[in-house]
Amino acid sequence: MQSVTKLVVSNPTVMMGKPVIAGTRITVELVLDKLAAGETVEQILDAHPRLTREGIQAALAFASEALRADIVYPIDEAVQ
Repeated sequence: MQSVTKLVVSNPTVMMGKPVIAGTRITVELVLDKLAAGETVEQILDAHPRLTREGIQAALAFASEALRADIVYPIDEAVQ
């Protein structure tokens, strides 16, 4: 199994440089949106045959790592 850090890549010529699962045009953002909307891993895999469970785990790990940065994310209470 590949390291999750090698499964998420960014290239300015692919999907405007958004982080994608290596070897696909599936963005980390798309994977997270689908999970947040309540789709199961199996539903996501069925809809995107090139995606793997490891790719989904890599998207989650990437997002987790990105949120560890020392940045404060204000939350607009009106949106909640």
